[in-house]
Amino acid sequence: MQRNSPTRLGALVGIAGAVVATLESTHGQLGPGRYVLLAVALSWCIGAIVTSFERPGEPIAASMALIGGAIALTMLGSAELAGHPGSDTAALIRALGLAAIPPLGLHLVLGLPDGRLESRIRRSWALTVDTAGAALAVWLFVDRPRLHPVGIATLTAAAVAVGLVGYVSRCQRARTQAARARLQWPAWGALTATGIALGALLLNALVGWPPELRAVAVTATVLLPVSLALGSHPALIVRIDRLLVHTITFGGLAALIGIVALGVIASLGRSLDAGERGVLGLAIAGAAVAAILWVPVRERLQGYANLRVYGEQHAPDEVIRTFGSRLTRALPLDELLLQLAESLKKTMDLERAEVWTRNGGQLERSVFVPDRGHAELDLGNEEVSVIARAGVSGPAWIRVWLPSLLSESEAGNEPPIRVAPVTNSGELLGVIVVRRVDGDTAFQEEDDQALAELARQVGLALHNLKLDSALQESLDEVRRQADELRRSRARIVEATDLERRRIERDLHDGAQQHLVALAVSTRLARQLADSDPDATKGMLDQIAADLQDAVQELRNLAHGIYPPLLMDRGLPDALRAAGNRAALPTSVEIDDIGRYPQQVEAAIYFCCLEALQNAGKHAGADATITIRLSEEQGALVFDVTDTGAGFDPSSGAAQGHGFVNMADRVGAFGGSVRIDSATTRGTSVIGRVPLPEPEIATRSGA
Repeated sequence: MQRNSPTRLGALVGIAGAVVATLESTHGQLGPGRYVLLAVALSWCIGAIVTSFERPGEPIAASMALIGGAIALTMLGSAELAGHPGSDTAALIRALGLAAIPPLGLHLVLGLPDGRLESRIRRSWALTVDTAGAALAVWLFVDRPRLHPVGIATLTAAAVAVGLVGYVSRCQRARTQAARARLQWPAWGALTATGIALGALLLNALVGWPPELRAVAVTATVLLPVSLALGSHPALIVRIDRLLVHTITFGGLAALIGIVALGVIASLGRSLDAGERGVLGLAIAGAAVAAILWVPVRERLQGYANLRVYGEQHAPDEVIRTFGSRLTRALPLDELLLQLAESLKKTMDLERAEVWTRNGGQLERSVFVPDRGHAELDLGNEEVSVIARAGVSGPAWIRVWLPSLLSESEAGNEPPIRVAPVTNSGELLGVIVVRRVDGDTAFQEEDDQALAELARQVGLALHNLKLDSALQESLDEVRRQADELRRSRARIVEATDLERRRIERDLHDGAQQHLVALAVSTRLARQLADSDPDATKGMLDQIAADLQDAVQELRNLAHGIYPPLLMDRGLPDALRAAGNRAALPTSVEIDDIGRYPQQVEAAIYFCCLEALQNAGKHAGADATITIRLSEEQGALVFDVTDTGAGFDPSSGAAQGHGFVNMADRVGAFGGSVRIDSATTRGTSVIGRVPLPEPEIATRSGA
């Protein structure tokens, strides 16, 4: 605070000097007007005081106070010289004030944004103009009371040219948003002041108003100290982007209207004899031209303003607004997020922009600009819940809930960083992390609102991607099941044909042979009935025995198709009977179960029978078999386990004809079969067949 006390004291002295000069002067003695100059001097001095409070460690406030003091000094000298034309003191004061304004203005411009002349070249140019200002002051004092406007204008033009070059160079070398914003504020003030002066000149040419162009032009310079003071305020500095864009756009449109109006006036001057009809036609033509050119010129000016201010054709909020529309394009989401991160980094002047996506209990860094490599963060259930409910948060919150996002050097300070949770319907899908360079402009409320809107749109996109993935998985599963169903139907048809041919073969080779033999024996017995009754009786006895054999053959064939015991007694008794007939010792463990649909019982019975036959062939002579059957969670579960040699399922043995038949049988009812086996550990065939809902309800009621 103490280092700025001389600056504030000097500004107060300048204010007092300007007020005294205004009170002592009479109308017309101060060129553009005493009140106009008073307003200009007060604006520079008050702006210096405000800036000294906002930027206490920067010399820019001193430069502003010196300019205000130089204006006040000029006012005092002019007022005193008007009352005492021969006063050498008054002439010296006026000469010093007039000659000091251009060099002080150059010092201010070359020192932007903080007022320091950092390079030797800038100091050299400033010293050169200072020397020229000193020479001009001597000239004005020696050749008093003449003002020599040519000399003043020449020095001012030189200062403006050097300052403009230095300003452009400083803008090109600005690396942070704060530095660029502070440079843009005085540019806005200069552009607006120039626009006001040119507008006044145009209006004066068109309608003869305002009459005092010089007073208007000088008054417009008040915007220069005002813009410098506004640019020093931390909360207002970031608002220059929109203000500058709107100023450029509005100024261009105003210029368009002025050019059209000048064209109408020029045409009207050349056709004054056309009468009122010509005047009306020219007015309509001018309005039509302005209306036609309004939209395209406005769009071009908007693009040009954005290009000058942001470095691209679109403002930051426009990039965020168009993200939703870009989702409709046939582009991968990763590419869209990468484009978004790049645009976000550029328009918000970020050091880095990252998008993290959630995968289970982890956050994965999916998109990052610039490239920082893949990274993962583990999250607990509490952290997931807190992050999902949080809004756009700063370093204090990050230090508690996501400390891994901060480096060791950032742990003890407040870096310019923000985290925006990406959610949809309360579910955490990821986070957006943005960071600026240390010392740059802090994030403002507008930035947080833009990040929140962006996170909402990204959350919707990630949610849609999740739904698309789930839908694609479901479609793939449906296709797989459809393919498996087609193959299963083909196998069933093939198995049905094979079974039909087997039955035909068994009938032909077994029961049919018995029946043919019986028919032959019957005819022979008829032939011998009259001639040899005793032989006929013996043949009839043999026919009876053969008939019993044929009946047994047919019964055995019928048992192979559907066992009568399964139909009469159900699965428990049928499986115990099958276990008793098995080639290896077999135990049957069955819960208290009842009857089920015939097709379900048949499928389980024949699967168990197939597993018993496979175990008898491959398990070994010393193996034992256990059959288990139970009802679990609305399904019948069977397990046929042997203690034999086992096999490696990856060898392809699990895809044999017998296992495929089992899968087809239970698959027809929505069930499944899996093989669990390993060498020296035996083999388990485990199947599950869901029961129909009415059957479950019936069982539950029972």
